[in-house]
Amino acid sequence: MAIAPWLSVAVSGSALGQSWEHVGGDIGGQRSSAAHQITRDNVGRLSRSWTYSTGDARRLRGSNVKWKFQATPILADGRLYLCTPFNDVVALDPGNGKELWRYQAKLADIKPAGNGLSCRGVTYWKDPKAGDGEPCQTRIVTGTNDMRLVALDARSGRPCITFGDRGTITIDPGKPLVHRGEVQITSPPVVVKGVVVVGSAIGDNMRVDAPRGTVRAFDVRTGAPLWTFDPIPHDPGDPARATWPGNSADLTGQANVWSLMSGDEQRGLVFLPTSSPSVDHYGGTRPGDNRYANSVVALDARTGRIVWNFQTVHHDLWDYDVSAQPTLATIERNGHLVDALIQPTKMGLIFTFDRATGKPLFEIVERPVPRGDVPGEWYSPTQPFPTTPRMLVPNQLKPKDVWGLTPFDRGACRRLVQKYRYEGPYTPPSLQGTIHYPFISGGVNWGSAAFDARAQTLYVVTNNATGLMRLVPRESAGPRTEMDVFRDGIAPQTGTPYVLERTLLASPFGAPCNPPPWGQLHAIEMRTGKVLWERPLGTLEDFVPLGNLFLPHGSGNMGGPIVTSGGLLFVGAAMDNYLRAFDMRNGDEVWKGRLPAGGQATPMTYIWKGRQFVLIAAGGHEVLGTSAGDTLVAFALDQHAYAWQLSLERHIHRPTTFWLALLAAIIVSGVWARRIYRRRRTRPKAKHR
Repeated sequence: MAIAPWLSVAVSGSALGQSWEHVGGDIGGQRSSAAHQITRDNVGRLSRSWTYSTGDARRLRGSNVKWKFQATPILADGRLYLCTPFNDVVALDPGNGKELWRYQAKLADIKPAGNGLSCRGVTYWKDPKAGDGEPCQTRIVTGTNDMRLVALDARSGRPCITFGDRGTITIDPGKPLVHRGEVQITSPPVVVKGVVVVGSAIGDNMRVDAPRGTVRAFDVRTGAPLWTFDPIPHDPGDPARATWPGNSADLTGQANVWSLMSGDEQRGLVFLPTSSPSVDHYGGTRPGDNRYANSVVALDARTGRIVWNFQTVHHDLWDYDVSAQPTLATIERNGHLVDALIQPTKMGLIFTFDRATGKPLFEIVERPVPRGDVPGEWYSPTQPFPTTPRMLVPNQLKPKDVWGLTPFDRGACRRLVQKYRYEGPYTPPSLQGTIHYPFISGGVNWGSAAFDARAQTLYVVTNNATGLMRLVPRESAGPRTEMDVFRDGIAPQTGTPYVLERTLLASPFGAPCNPPPWGQLHAIEMRTGKVLWERPLGTLEDFVPLGNLFLPHGSGNMGGPIVTSGGLLFVGAAMDNYLRAFDMRNGDEVWKGRLPAGGQATPMTYIWKGRQFVLIAAGGHEVLGTSAGDTLVAFALDQHAYAWQLSLERHIHRPTTFWLALLAAIIVSGVWARRIYRRRRTRPKAKHR
C-alpha cells in the first residue's frame, strides 16, 4: 500500500512537468515544476548535456554595443523557444539544442544608453478557434528593443501575416526621443482572453517630460488596438488624479511597466507592476503620492478598466520600481484557501493581497519615514510596510557596522557613513549626500519569486547593496568633489534644478561598505509569513583570487529561482559563473555546475522523452561586471543515473501492462513462497547427535 502515493506523485510529475509554457513557468509566475526526476539524492550526478550559442558574442566582438542575454526559454508544442538580446527568436530541439528555425528581427541601429539591449523571453499562445495545422494556430509573440510587437508561427517561425502589418505592429512612443533607445520592450507580453498586453522600458533620470509609460493591448489574432492604460492619470474624474496636484500629471512621464506582467485567465485579469515617474530622485515637479506609479494594478484584460490597485511607495524618490513579476498563488490563510497575489519589492518587503479584490492578506501599516530639506521637494510623511513577512534585507547602517577586508577599508567606510545622511529606510536624497539603503538594485528585482504550492513556501533572491546619492544644484554641477572617487553615474534630470550623482557605497578598494551577506536566498512560509531560512548566495571567486575562501558572503545578483517536485531549488544570478541547486527544506547547497559566463538569468526545467533538463542562459551582466557570453546551457542526469527512472516512468504510462506485470509478479512470488513453506514442513527432521 505504501507504494501507491509514491506512484501517484510520479505520474503527476511526469504529466505536469513536461512543459514550461511561460517565462515564469505559468501565466501567474510561480516558477514551479512538477518534474521530480532530479532529486536531492542524485543531483550530484547532474552534468552538462548540451549547449547552444546564439552567435551574438562572435558577431559583436570588439563593438561597443551593450547587451545582456537574460532570456528564460519556454517549452511548448515540443519545442524550446527563446529570444536573443537582438530580438532574434529561435526554436530548438529540446533534447539536443539543435536549431530548428530562426527569425531575424533586424533591429534598427539603436544604441540604448544605460539599459543596453535585452530580451527576457517570448510568449506562446494557442488559438482555440483555429483548426489543426492552420497557419499561426500556435504563435510566438515578442517585443523588440526598437518598439515592435511581432507575432510568429510557432511551427515555422514565419510572421503571422494577419497580425498587424504582415506580422508586425510598430508602436509609437508618443513623443520625440532623446535617442533611439530611450524606449524599448525588454520583457515578454502577456496574453489573457485573446488580448495581448505589452509594456515598455524607458531610460531613467533623463528628463521630467520623459515618454509616458503607456501599457497597450491588442487583439492577439489580428493585432487590432483594443485599449491603452497610462499609469499617470489624466481624467479629472479619476480619484488618483488628486494625488498629482496642479497639472503635474500632464508634465510627467514614465511610470512604465518594464518588468513581467501576470495574468489570471479565469478572471480575465492582467496584473501590472508599475515603475517610478520621471525623474527618479527629485519629485518637486510632481508633488503628491503619484498614484498609479510604483503600484500593483489589476486591469480587466478585455477593457483596460482598473479593478483594484495598491501603491507600494508613495512619491518615489529612490527608484523603487515594482520590478518583480506579481506571483499568483493559492495560499492558506486562517484555514481557508485564498487566490492571492504576492508582490516582492526592491525594498525587501513582500506585500500579499486577495487576487480578486486587492484586500491585504497580511496587515499593511503606514509608518512615518524621514523627511528631507531639499528646496522645492515634496515629501510623503509615511510609507506602507507589511507587518508580515518581515523586511528581508538589513535596514540600518551605522559607523560601527561598516565592513572591510582591512582596517584601512573599514576606516574609509566609517568616514563615509559619518559624513553622509542616513536615518533608516526611505531616507530621501539630499544636497549633503544620502546613503541609499537598500540601493536601486536591492531587495528582489526582475528575477521575481518561486512558489511551492505543496509546502506553501515562497523563495526569493535578494541583493543587499548600499549606495550614495546626492543632488547637485545645476548651476554648480561642474567640477566634482570627493564623490568622484566613487562615482559611476551622473544623471542630467533635465527639467529639474538638480543633477544627480549616484554610486555604490564602497571603500577605495571597491569592497562594499555594508556588512555581508551581499546576496541571499530566502524561504518564507506563506501561511504565517514566517521566514524559514536564509542562506548566502554566490561568491566573488571570479573577481578576487581565492574569493570563495576569503569572501564567502554572498554576492550581488540578477536573476531568479525556480523550484521542482524533486525537492530542489535552482538559481544562477550570482556574480560567480555557476548554476546552483539548493535543498528546499533547509537551504543547503547540494550541487553547482560551472557556466561559461555569468548566469544573470532565471533558469527553467522540463521533461523531454523521459529525461529532465535544467536550462539557463549564460550571458553575463555589464553592471555586475560578470563575464559576457551567448550560451544556453542544458544540464541533465548522466545516463546511468536516470535510466532506471526512465524505464519505470515508461511502464507507468502503460498502466495495463504495468499492473498486470505487477500482479503476475505477486502471484508467482506467492506460489513460490508457498511451495518452499510446504517443502520445509514435509522434509524429514534431522537427527541430533
